[in-house]
Amino acid sequence: MNEITPFENKGIRKVWHNEQWYFSVVDVIEVLTDSAKPSTYWGMLKKREPQLFTICEKLKMKGLDGKMYPSDCANVESVFRIIMSVPSPKAEPLKLWLAEQGKRTLDETETPELLTQRQIELYRLKGRSDEWIKERMKTITTRNELTDEWKNRGVKGNEYSILTAIIAKGTFGLNPSEHKKLKGLEKPSQDLRDNMTDLELIFTALGEATTRHLAIKEDAKGFIENKDKAVKGGKAAGAALDTFEAQTGLKVVSSENFLPPPKKTDTLPDAPKE
Repeated sequence: MNEITPFENKGIRKVWHNEQWYFSVVDVIEVLTDSAKPSTYWGMLKKREPQLFTICEKLKMKGLDGKMYPSDCANVESVFRIIMSVPSPKAEPLKLWLAEQGKRTLDETETPELLTQRQIELYRLKGRSDEWIKERMKTITTRNELTDEWKNRGVKGNEYSILTAIIAKGTFGLNPSEHKKLKGLEKPSQDLRDNMTDLELIFTALGEATTRHLAIKEDAKGFIENKDKAVKGGKAAGAALDTFEAQTGLKVVSSENFLPPPKKTDTLPDAPKE
């Protein structure tokens, strides 16, 4: 999860990694120094104090062009250490801000409801409707219940993705990669479920919930037995989808997505005709 959190009149990028937030070091440097070239400042600081580099991790963050790039990131503790190396009147306010960020992370870890509420807030900020958010949160809960059940029943590694694709194929007639292609989702960071319609989310949850209940009812063990339940769960959801479409005249599978519209490219005016 990538976010931008405001500090005074600037924004500091952060990414969720290893159950904690990591912050963009360049953004922190920019806040502290008001430098026009914070990456250059950070490069000089690393040469002067090479131990600072060892407390950072390279994680992907979104650049100004919207693309993901490897960036030097640091957790709360490491950012405190970096602040100590940069003389700045903003050091103390930034420390207080970081302390609040750390407390917030701890609260969310200990109280999952807070993390859920933050996810809902993020979807609202992205302009999603309350109805869509309700269905999306259901799919998250249903998915977590299913993967927990699979784990307890001996499913391992890439078997999760194989079983998921089987359910999706039975439900929609498309596996996830085909569904993403239909929606024009080309980047790994473009999540399929975050770009589904509310109807697609409903039938996704139905297929996965049905699969979980079948696995429990028939006490499926290991990949092979759970594969059979995934086939049945997908078929059940697919049959329900066919009935829905037949009775409503609506199509469930859609090419719609929530990607921002493509940027308009500047064009030169036509040359005057002679």
